[in-house]
Amino acid sequence: MSRTSQPTRLPADVYDSAAAAVAVTSRTVPQQIAHWARIGRELEMDPQLNQRAIARVLAGTGNYDSIDEQEQAIVREEWGNRAMALREGLDYAAGFDAAGESYSELDEDGNVVVRQARA
Repeated sequence: MSRTSQPTRLPADVYDSAAAAVAVTSRTVPQQIAHWARIGRELEMDPQLNQRAIARVLAGTGNYDSIDEQEQAIVREEWGNRAMALREGLDYAAGFDAAGESYSELDEDGNVVVRQARA
């Protein structure tokens, strides 16, 4: 079996999510994407998983409590990935600055720092 890699174009959100995950997983971006691809392959090949039920729950049209524990774990993982992607897109500082409001945050040492509104 030949072990070659092929250049592949990925959606930006997949790459960005993998880049964010590397800090916690100790993998490189390509390793993280390959890891997710293997998980996805195994899940799709598992005849015990109800992919349609999972898709309905993720779309908001299915009942989370009606799927089994393994399917719930898949849904929770996807919800976590979606939440991480949403958080990455947030820029509260810019929002407060645009509204002309001050805000507070913690610095690297855990000290409260008050950021004054920019004019």
